[in-house]
Amino acid sequence: MKQLAAALLVLLALPCPPRAAAAVPGAGVVALLTHADAGRGLARPELFRRMAHRSRARRRLLSAPEHARSPVVRARVRAGLGGGGGGIVTNEYLLRASVGTPPRPVALTLDTGSDLVWTQCAPCRGCFDQHLPLLDPAASSTYAALPCSAPPCRALPFASCGGGGRGRGNRSCAYAYHYGDKSVTAGHLATDRFTFGDADNAGAGGSLAARRLTFGCGHFNKGVFQSNETGIAGFGRGPWSLPSQLNVTSFSYCFTSMFGSASSVVTLGGAPAAALRGAAHVAGEVRSTPLLRNPSQPSLYFLSLHAISVGSTRIPVPAAAASRRASATAIIDSGASVTTLPEDLYEAVRAAFAAQIGLPPAGIGAEGAALDLCFALPVVAAAFWRRRAAVAVPALTLHLEGADWEMPRGNYVFEDLAARVMCVVLDAAPGGEQTVIGNFQQQNTHVVYDLENDRLSFAPARCDRLVASS
Repeated sequence: MKQLAAALLVLLALPCPPRAAAAVPGAGVVALLTHADAGRGLARPELFRRMAHRSRARRRLLSAPEHARSPVVRARVRAGLGGGGGGIVTNEYLLRASVGTPPRPVALTLDTGSDLVWTQCAPCRGCFDQHLPLLDPAASSTYAALPCSAPPCRALPFASCGGGGRGRGNRSCAYAYHYGDKSVTAGHLATDRFTFGDADNAGAGGSLAARRLTFGCGHFNKGVFQSNETGIAGFGRGPWSLPSQLNVTSFSYCFTSMFGSASSVVTLGGAPAAALRGAAHVAGEVRSTPLLRNPSQPSLYFLSLHAISVGSTRIPVPAAAASRRASATAIIDSGASVTTLPEDLYEAVRAAFAAQIGLPPAGIGAEGAALDLCFALPVVAAAFWRRRAAVAVPALTLHLEGADWEMPRGNYVFEDLAARVMCVVLDAAPGGEQTVIGNFQQQNTHVVYDLENDRLSFAPARCDRLVASS
C-alpha cells in the first residue's frame, strides 16, 4: 500500500493535457484477436510448456496463504479465492487495437475476469518491458485526462487527486488498480480515441471503428505481465469494462488453436448468437446455457455446472456453499489458460481418466509436464500416433444447465511424442469451490455472451475463417 500511495503522489505531479468530454457511441465493433505466442515459430511442445508453466505460476500464487494476497481490488478473481484477492491472467489471447490521434498500436489481454481497460504510457516511471512502443499521451491530439469530478474516477476503489481545496474537481484523476496476484497498474484515468479493426486493409475493403473510451494510462505497472502485451482489456460486468463502455448487449470471441498462427476476431455488439446458426465457420450444433451472477463476485460470468463425464463415468458437481447460489458452480474465463476444478472434483476426474486410459502415470517431474494428469506413452503408441492412430482417450463432457459441452480431443489432450508423454489438460484449484473453464478448453469454439438475456451460447467452429469473413 505504501508503494501504491507513493506512485499516486508521483502521478499527481505528472503533466496532463486538458480534459474534453465526449459521449461513447453504443454501436458494435470488431477487433482482431491473436494468440500470445502466434508467429514465434515455436514447436508444439514448447508452446504447451509455455502455457503450462504460466498455469503452474498461477497455481503457486493461488496456493499462497490468504494473508499474502491483497484484497484491495477483487479483480481477476479465479477459483479458490472466495472473498479475498484475485488470480492472474496468463495473456493467452490478445486484442489488437490502436489508441490516439494519430493511432498507436496496443495489444491488450482479453480478460473476462476483470473490468479496467488500460495500457502502459509514457513517461514510464516503472513498467514491464513490451515489444510495441509505449503509448505517448502527449503525442495524441484526442487524449484528455479525466478530472476528479468525473463519475469513473469517483467509482474506482482506489483513486486520488492529492490534497483537498479549491479546484479539486478540475484536477486529473490518478488511479491504482491492484490485482490479487500482486500485479499493479497505476497512472491517470483518461479518454482517447480507440480504433478497432484492420488498419492495414481499411483501404481495401477492411473495416475500422473508432470510439472514445475511458482507460487507464499506466505509468507504474508491475507484476505478472509479458512483453507481448501492453495492458489489459477488461471484459467483466463492471462499469469500466469494454462491453460496458461500448454499451453493447452482447459480445463474442472465437479462440484459434494455440498451436497455430492464425488470427480471429472478438465482436462487441450485434446479434452474434442468432448469426451462429448456419454460419460457414460453425462446425456443429449451437448450444446455450444461462449466464448467472454472484453478488460476492459481481464482475464474473458464472455458469451452472451439474456434472462432468469422463467416458461413461458421470461425476456430479456439488453446489458451492460459499456462493449462496446453489447453481453458480463454474466460471467461464477468457484469461485463465487451463480449466481448474475444486480439489475433490479434480481427484474424481483424475481417477476416472487413469482407470480408463490404463497407461502408467508420467509423474509431475516428467519433461514438459507442468500438469500432473499425465501418462507415459509406450514406444509402439508413439509410432501408431505418427500414423494418425492416436491413443484412445475417454470423452470429456461438461454438463451445464440445459446444454452439454462436449470437448474435442484437442481441447483437453496434449501429446509430446519426443518425451513420450500424454497429458489431460486439467488442473486442481487449491481450496477452490468453483470450476473455472479456461481458454485451452475454449479453442476453436465460438462463444457468445448475451448480456441482455443472460445466456451463453457456444458452438464448435473454424475460428481462423472469421478474419477473412469479418
